[in-house]
Amino acid sequence: MTLIDNPRGHHFVLNSGDKMPALGFGTLLSDSSQSRAATKSAVVAGFRHLDCAERYRNEDEVGLAIKELLADGTVRREDLFVTTKLWNNNHRPERVEPALRASLDKLGLDEVDLYLMHTPFAFKPGDDQDPRDANGNVIHDDGVTLEETWRAMEALVDKGLTRAIGLSDIGVEDTRRIVEIARIPPAVVEVESHPYHPQWDLYEYCRSADIILLAFAPLGHALTPRLLDDPLVVQIARQFDRTPAQVLLAWGVQRGTAVLTSTVTPARIIENIDVAALPASAIDDISTHLRTRHRFNSVVDAGEPGFHEVPQGVTTKG
Repeated sequence: MTLIDNPRGHHFVLNSGDKMPALGFGTLLSDSSQSRAATKSAVVAGFRHLDCAERYRNEDEVGLAIKELLADGTVRREDLFVTTKLWNNNHRPERVEPALRASLDKLGLDEVDLYLMHTPFAFKPGDDQDPRDANGNVIHDDGVTLEETWRAMEALVDKGLTRAIGLSDIGVEDTRRIVEIARIPPAVVEVESHPYHPQWDLYEYCRSADIILLAFAPLGHALTPRLLDDPLVVQIARQFDRTPAQVLLAWGVQRGTAVLTSTVTPARIIENIDVAALPASAIDDISTHLRTRHRFNSVVDAGEPGFHEVPQGVTTKG
């Protein structure tokens, strides 16, 4: 476990030499019409790490928020860490740079701090983010490899369009596959991770390869089985006068991973940035005693994003 006594102010040093705030605000929101307001609220509350993606279809609204925050002096560009992602329909090498340039134009930035391959799945190239055949099945692209896409992303670093590159929604084997051929190694791997889906194998591999693991859905995405209602999490929250969300975020950061939260509710934004360190014994209790295992996001199965609950009465122990 990493010794971190101030999760709120902690930064992880990437293998690129850049510093990424441990607490990040994800811009995949329940109500995209509130993207601008929520992003502004997050930065005003103290978030300095913004996680975006072309797939979210709201980079323009996030960009307007950033422009206003910079203009009114709330934050300086050098104090913001901005990530965006390459979607599956743009994996062909000739489409990679135009995709990032389009994102930069929407965000109103000259460069991003981190550019991720959103998933290891390539879809039919074109403007349709969700290409389907007549039967409703995703049309994949077998004319490009992960290695080819990664090399095109490396060129983006060379051109100064992004400071670092990484992977997302990927497992250990495909991550290792990229690491073994990389001229510029992945700095970050972003995946769903929380005590019900701790991803210990990927966690250990990333530590060994000098890669920062970045967890989305660190609160379990508030779906069933509800991690926020787990008796142990609730007990620890009461013991240390914290909320269950703050306990889960502290667990993520103190074990050595960065974490992302997403909400349009101002009070929850403030709650999610107000993360204090817990005793090592509490972190160990969560790691050791929570045995439920459930992944909420199905994108790693077929490249199709979507969160799902376990039907009532179904157990997920393991």
